[in-house]
Amino acid sequence: MSPPAIGAAGVLALFVLLFLRVPVWASLALVGFFGNLVLSGPQAAFALAGTTPFDAASAYTLSVIPLFVLMGEVASGTRLSADLFNAARVMLSGVRGGLSVAALAASACFGAVCGSSVATAATMTRIALPEMRKAGYDDGLATGSLAAGGSLGILIPPSIILVIYAAIAEQSVPKLFAAALIPGLVLTALYIAVAVAVAWLRPHYAPSAETASLAERLKVIAGPWQFLALFTVTIGGIYAGIFSPTEAAAIGAFGAIALGILGRRITAAQLWQSIETSVVMSCVLFVIIIGANLFSFFMVQTHFPVLLADGATALNLSGPVVMASIVVAYIVMGCFLEGIGMVLITVPVFLPLITKFGYDPIWFSIIVVIVVEVGLIHPPVGMNLFVIQAQAPDIRITRIYRGIVPFLLAPLVLIVLLFLFPQLALWLPQVLYR
Repeated sequence: MSPPAIGAAGVLALFVLLFLRVPVWASLALVGFFGNLVLSGPQAAFALAGTTPFDAASAYTLSVIPLFVLMGEVASGTRLSADLFNAARVMLSGVRGGLSVAALAASACFGAVCGSSVATAATMTRIALPEMRKAGYDDGLATGSLAAGGSLGILIPPSIILVIYAAIAEQSVPKLFAAALIPGLVLTALYIAVAVAVAWLRPHYAPSAETASLAERLKVIAGPWQFLALFTVTIGGIYAGIFSPTEAAAIGAFGAIALGILGRRITAAQLWQSIETSVVMSCVLFVIIIGANLFSFFMVQTHFPVLLADGATALNLSGPVVMASIVVAYIVMGCFLEGIGMVLITVPVFLPLITKFGYDPIWFSIIVVIVVEVGLIHPPVGMNLFVIQAQAPDIRITRIYRGIVPFLLAPLVLIVLLFLFPQLALWLPQVLYR
């Protein structure tokens, strides 16, 4: 067999293993190791299998992952998100659908210090869902708002998926964070527009609430100051060039812990639990990255991505057609693959293809994150939907499915906007990092 044919067989074997419910890290590692064994022989394959774990664990770029995970865990434990939701709830009181909008706004803000979609969805569901149900909101609108808002956690910086993409594609983490900011704000606005539209078209889904007084509004403005401080120091420090992403993550994690202790919002037991959860989650991510590195090296050896690009050129396919096909493929894969695993599997294959057609890898990173977001919230296997259902087991999963459908329009609109106006993602990195 030729190397490209071996590469195609390896990709097919990978998907077979995934369909058989073999863990993503094991599927990647097995296909990568045996593929390298066939192509390069046992000595090279075992040498690569021995050095890859060390290379991944010692990579300075990836050290940002456990620190941002810890910052998000501590922020969740200190009820920072509760202050955000309460402030948004009071400021938007009297607006039809205001609690849905508040949940989306608070989720976007919390995602700015968390970086995890699942953690954002779980945290905001615990805080916002009881308030929304008490106010008489329809369960579908309430859960749809929370699922959509949770997905913002992986787009608005800091984003763990963007850090992993940077390591695979050899791109700058600060540039990727800058590229994600404006699309993240646009997507938040689109989600809010959907929530308001549903509330106006179905008034019984979102009953009107009393309008808070000016004094009440002014009082809650000071509530989220800790979030603002944390975001300004960490992400603002990265954009300003004061900190590297790793330094900012370390300062952010320390700041979250310090704010929790000074405000008496976190106990020693809660802090230890946050550290333990961060270690476990980080280890899982690093094991997946190690497997993905083996698979990526195998793909490079086979020249399979080059063959795909040459095939697309031979078929006279245009760049937009190729990109549209990739977007559809991501949405389909989102039915059965977890987001980070999907990125690690596909980027080594798709990146050479899109660069051959002249697309910017930084722009492509935002497209990838958005379609991963769609996978997190679209039925039947959207992870965020099941996270919310676990928090509210009395709500049927079919009701949650119906509630999320209108919100699926927002990321699809954003993808179209990014195709029409690539500068939505590329303008800020160009301004900050000339």
